Amino acid sequence: MDPNYSKCWSASKKESWKNILLLAYQSLGVVYGDLSISPLYVFKSTFAEDIHHSETNEEIFGTLSFVFWTLTLVPLFKYVFIVLRADDNGEGGTFALYSLICRHAKVSLLPNRQVADEALSTYKMEHRPEKKSSSRAKLFLEEHKSLHTALLILVLVGTCMVIGDGVLTPAISVFSAVSGLELSMSKEHHQYAVIPITCFILVCLFALQHYGTHRIGFLFAPVVLTWLLCISSLGLYNIFCWNQQVYKALSPYYMFKFLKKTRKSGWMSLGGILLCITGSEVMFADLGHFSYDAIQIAFTFLVYPALILAYMGQAAYLSMHHDASSQISFYVSVPEIVRWPVLIIAILASVVGSQAIISGTFSIINQSQSLGCFPRVKVVHTSNKIHGQIYIPEINWLLMILCIAVTIGFRDIKHMGNASGLAVMAVMLVTTCLTSLVIILCWHKPPILALSFLLFFGSIELLYFSASLIKFREGAWLPILLALFLVTIMFVWHYATIKKYEYDLHNKVSLEWLLALGPSLGISRVPGIGIVFTNLTSGIPANFSRFVTNLPAFHRTLVFVCIKSVPVPYVPPAERYLVGRVGPPAHRSYRCIVRYGYRDVHQDVDSFESELVDKLANFIRYNWSQSPVNFDSVNEDGGSRSSEGRLAVIGMLASDFDLEESVRPESVSISFPTVNSVSDVIEMENVGVVDKRVRFAIDEPKSDSESEFGETFAADALLQEELQELFEAQQAGTAFILGHSHVKAKQGSSILKRLAINYGYNFLRRNCRGADVALKVPPVSLLEVGVVYIV
Repeated sequence: MDPNYSKCWSASKKESWKNILLLAYQSLGVVYGDLSISPLYVFKSTFAEDIHHSETNEEIFGTLSFVFWTLTLVPLFKYVFIVLRADDNGEGGTFALYSLICRHAKVSLLPNRQVADEALSTYKMEHRPEKKSSSRAKLFLEEHKSLHTALLILVLVGTCMVIGDGVLTPAISVFSAVSGLELSMSKEHHQYAVIPITCFILVCLFALQHYGTHRIGFLFAPVVLTWLLCISSLGLYNIFCWNQQVYKALSPYYMFKFLKKTRKSGWMSLGGILLCITGSEVMFADLGHFSYDAIQIAFTFLVYPALILAYMGQAAYLSMHHDASSQISFYVSVPEIVRWPVLIIAILASVVGSQAIISGTFSIINQSQSLGCFPRVKVVHTSNKIHGQIYIPEINWLLMILCIAVTIGFRDIKHMGNASGLAVMAVMLVTTCLTSLVIILCWHKPPILALSFLLFFGSIELLYFSASLIKFREGAWLPILLALFLVTIMFVWHYATIKKYEYDLHNKVSLEWLLALGPSLGISRVPGIGIVFTNLTSGIPANFSRFVTNLPAFHRTLVFVCIKSVPVPYVPPAERYLVGRVGPPAHRSYRCIVRYGYRDVHQDVDSFESELVDKLANFIRYNWSQSPVNFDSVNEDGGSRSSEGRLAVIGMLASDFDLEESVRPESVSISFPTVNSVSDVIEMENVGVVDKRVRFAIDEPKSDSESEFGETFAADALLQEELQELFEAQQAGTAFILGHSHVKAKQGSSILKRLAINYGYNFLRRNCRGADVALKVPPVSLLEVGVVYIV
């Protein structure tokens, strides 16, 4: 991973036209691979059975009109000009929209929100004035807890449909490209050749995933560019050669004429027409790798015209070849002299398009895992230079098996198209609904504007969705079945994660209990560092109290580590660690909160132990450089309560500030315009606990003279002593203390809850990666404490 966390583009600097055009060219291979190969199967899937190509050409012209206006309204108007602007720090996708909504309204189900998170540089909020109507919508959404659950389920459905698209797109793309052999082979040979060749290409495609795409990624853009130039050239050739009046079919009049003649059959055939916009969602999902201008230019000036010309060329050819109605496909409109080169380019383009959706599936599963919505799986970062290129072995082989099963099971484009079309429309509907909320909550626009956006684009997508849904028995059942299965897994995992967090919150131990532990109680401190992993951002976890109760000893240096996800795409490494004391300095106990965004890969540190010790050492230096300040939190009644100590953001100072030559480029606390360091963090929602209003004290900057006269030799000696003890503890060894949990539903719980918790969640927990593997804990240093959660 790039240690500087550099992105492909910088939003803070105005890009030159040269850089924008270069990014637009690079986006062809990553963003538009899936969308550009749709001409291979749209007409063939549309005319599969529902409608027939007649002498009047009303069907073919009506289909072309539908394709033109669908491409114009959905990818061009909706995505390029509206949805792409709903980015989250330059990132797009379903979770980007959900993250934006969660930051502007308290709708997240996981109650681990901290005030300190709002000081992150990527946690920027919109500063437009909030209108009364927007405020009322926000309050309504926050007050109804059922809407929070419904919003999460909506996001999970969109996520699962993307995963389903990751199964269907490689199958239909490669199968459609290989099916061009039917014009060069006899029917008997073609029947036994296309399926094996398709399966062989799919096996090779998935087998090469663990190498990553950075080695051959430079070939993707030339392949897609060649393909786009190829289909646009073929389109122009067919238009001028066969029917120069085909442009008249772009009039919306032909859509109404088409539906008037075909009626129900025409409506059902829309399930094939909608395949022309497969891959449109990728423009938004991959926004983080490119700029808005680059994607807009590439689609508007190259991809969109090339696709329109390709469809017009096919329609022009078919309008003059009615005898070929039984063989409506892309390849019949290709001149025989260039058919083989076009076939090879089509197969390469289908592989590139499949690669894009596979990589997108890995990415969205990693995001789901980061937000606690997916069981733990192994995530491998395949590139040290390019951030975001990941590989998930379990998911890769599962996708390969499902792709091959779809290819062998369906054996034709019609059923694959019905399944793929429903998945595509479901994702687009979810994006439309979430964007409507962003328009109100984040952009502070009038609700009537959001409602207009929802009704206009939602009605178009519902029309296509209904046409796909009516073909439930003809292939559309597959994405629905996959979505139900995956949504159940993800929701059960997320529900159990929330319940475990609430249990930890109820059963956490007070700070006074920890400070009271000592030789008088028979408790001894042993050499070394004890790293206690917990989900809590404050308080002492119950698993540590059970550990001390059964083994009356703990390490001289104690660190409570919480690894949490923040609703932002990335957390810069310089702002990742939030470190503070637990108790007085003499107790040698610390708290470290490690924050990740939903697009971060949690394996960016080879040795977490060494990184943690460095951050603790830097915190100790920073802490002793400050004069003691009383960080008391005051509640509503005016009384004070003890605090664990302030939490400071520890990062690379040299990368964030211009240092004077006399200052060493060490890691110290990063200062923010609003908050330098805060005292004890609070939970967003303490279940069963009365909410309190908390005030945070802010460090006042000291002058140089005060610092020079305020420092004493005693403070310097204490600093050196604490650092020496930390490094000696590191040499003595580190123990990682994790909770080995078993979750059980409470007595009297509903049958559905008992099934979900006692069987569903525990089965997933036993068969997924353990927390020790996900955290890269050395087995020889692992101590597991059994904890039974009664939820």
